[in-house]
Amino acid sequence: MNQILQNLRSGVTELAEVPCPAVKPGHLLIRTRLSVVSAGTERMLIEFGKANLIDKARQQPDKVRQVVDKIRTDGLISTLEAVRSKLDQPLALGYSNVGIVMEVGEGVEGFAVGDRVVSNGPHAEVVQVPKHLCAKVPEEVDSEDAAFTVIASIGLQGIRLANPTLGETFAVTGLGLIGLMTVQLLRAHGCRVLGLDFDADRLALAKSFGAETVNLAKGEDPVAAAFAYTNGRGVDGVLITASTKSSEPVSQAARMCRKRGRIVLVGVTGLELSRADFYEKELTFQVSCSYGPGRYDPLYEQKGQDYPLGYVRWTEQRNFEAVLDMLAAEKVRFRPLVTHRYAIRDAEQAYRTLDEDRSALGIVLVYDEHKDEKHLRSRTVDVLPVRRDAVRVAAGGAVVGLIGAGNFAKLILAPALSRTSASLKTVVSSSGVSAAHLGRKFQFRHLSTDPDAVFGDDEINAVVIATPHNTHAAYVKEALQRGKHVFVEKPLCLTRAELAGLKNVRLYKGQVLMVGFNRRFSTHARTMKRLLDPIAQPKSMVMVVNAGFVPADHWTRQPDVGGGRIVGEACHFIDLLRFLAGHPIDDIAVTSMGQVPGALSADDNVTVTLKFEDGSVGTVHYFANGHKSYPKERLEVFAAGRVLMLDNFRTLTGYGWPNFKKQKLWTQDKGHRAEIEAFIRAIENGEGDPIPLQELFEVTEATIEVAEQVGKAVKKARHVAP
Repeated sequence: MNQILQNLRSGVTELAEVPCPAVKPGHLLIRTRLSVVSAGTERMLIEFGKANLIDKARQQPDKVRQVVDKIRTDGLISTLEAVRSKLDQPLALGYSNVGIVMEVGEGVEGFAVGDRVVSNGPHAEVVQVPKHLCAKVPEEVDSEDAAFTVIASIGLQGIRLANPTLGETFAVTGLGLIGLMTVQLLRAHGCRVLGLDFDADRLALAKSFGAETVNLAKGEDPVAAAFAYTNGRGVDGVLITASTKSSEPVSQAARMCRKRGRIVLVGVTGLELSRADFYEKELTFQVSCSYGPGRYDPLYEQKGQDYPLGYVRWTEQRNFEAVLDMLAAEKVRFRPLVTHRYAIRDAEQAYRTLDEDRSALGIVLVYDEHKDEKHLRSRTVDVLPVRRDAVRVAAGGAVVGLIGAGNFAKLILAPALSRTSASLKTVVSSSGVSAAHLGRKFQFRHLSTDPDAVFGDDEINAVVIATPHNTHAAYVKEALQRGKHVFVEKPLCLTRAELAGLKNVRLYKGQVLMVGFNRRFSTHARTMKRLLDPIAQPKSMVMVVNAGFVPADHWTRQPDVGGGRIVGEACHFIDLLRFLAGHPIDDIAVTSMGQVPGALSADDNVTVTLKFEDGSVGTVHYFANGHKSYPKERLEVFAAGRVLMLDNFRTLTGYGWPNFKKQKLWTQDKGHRAEIEAFIRAIENGEGDPIPLQELFEVTEATIEVAEQVGKAVKKARHVAP
């Protein structure tokens, strides 16, 4: 199927062929009929993409500060690679769509195959959308009108925050697509409306919708006009739907308002406010968030947990439905906003129009209703031209299928794989967009949204898994049972039951199972291992991890998805100490901030003490309450009157070592490339498991034990808290 993607680095927009997504539980699979280009948002993205790096930085000063902090801790080269990778990823454009339901996911009620629906799906022939971001279109509403629903809901949410009442007067600053819809919705609320813009045609449209207008291009004074329109009282409120770097719209809004007026920012403006303007009138100022309550809430959008109607009357989905009801009652009209129509195959021309024609307002993309559905539903796409030839792979060589195409796969795993002798055959992602980008960049032969395109392919003998943590155990088990070698990014699994299931899988001789415990493969860790192995005395190891704060709703901290930060990340450091100790873990003790009533982030501020069979002791201080300017990882090892200190995998310093003082690298080396090379060599040369299988299981079990102890400590702290 076809989908419109934009490159953030260059600003280039393309119509790309991507595999069709599979419907997920709680989602709908929709065949698009029409979609609307959001002139303001999408033009802004194009302009950002075309800007050079310096201009991009000027537009995002907060991101610049993050980059500077990363350079200080991780080094210039690795930071530049991360920035380039971020800018290189494709952006799926579009969020206002109307189409026909092709498939209904598990747990979805109120929708059926064949329903005509609106959604916030992107510009693509087939979209997969959560049920709460969809709404059924009434029979009497035309599809072209309906296609504007999601964009209109942005204006409606701003109106809800302004809380207009019958007979009040509102100004709308900026008569673009959202502004003109907002004018109509305010008129439907029984309000008098004053529209402000520089464009005569848009002012004429606003006038046709019942608004009085102020032409800013002619120098007309909006403040004077507002007081004249309200008999000297000032407007009751202002909705700012403009997109500008200037703070003037906010300043004007304050001066136009009556005492205790309301200002709602729906668009994007500068925010250099005059305190006097707001103080003297006791004005209310609020920024509106997208379509309404539920937006960016993963429990509402992704997990389908609705807000009770009695407590949250207008969610984003109910805002969609309200707009559609207004269309059905002919209280608003969106077709007059259409200035251009393009077939989806001419999408690139549509975006040239958006970029070059400032008068472009409502650009509608029309999709081919007669296109073969079987082709649209294809979940695997061939990449042409083929540059990697599978025939070159010698007998016993590695043919790789990659499942998961997120940031880590794109930035770390795929580049490392591309530098080996392996043949890269198929890459799979849930949406298809990331697979398409990664697959073409690293010359995979096939792109897919179906994991069975990897599991069921007899030519593929090595599976690399980089999906969310809760899928790891099932994917590993499936691949092993199909007789394939497996590399899975950490963790191996999330629970003891999953671990027991994996232990029961019988592997054939030479079959490789490897977990992405990359730290043990780093240049510095291997040097430490070489220096420490001859020492027979027990070692004392102290690992300090400045993990940084992660919000509680982040997927890594959700027990059923990421497994929590201990299982998802601290496993790295338990494995590293196990590697350096060279002996099994004998005992585990955990101290958590959760034992202190009221402690912040109790579940990710933890000290883990490991005792090994040879008497060695290792401590992992995993803290989320530090400062980001401090190095993220620091390791000190004390043994036989000597000390090794590893600073953030950039510098290793020895104290008291006869033939070693310092090993310093230009950039961080956490062992990612070396671990992938070891995995491929193990397949091709039969070198044996890069990490002994028993150690993989031991470290995984130890990590789960730590997480369980932390959980008990947190529960205990909550129980005794006053």
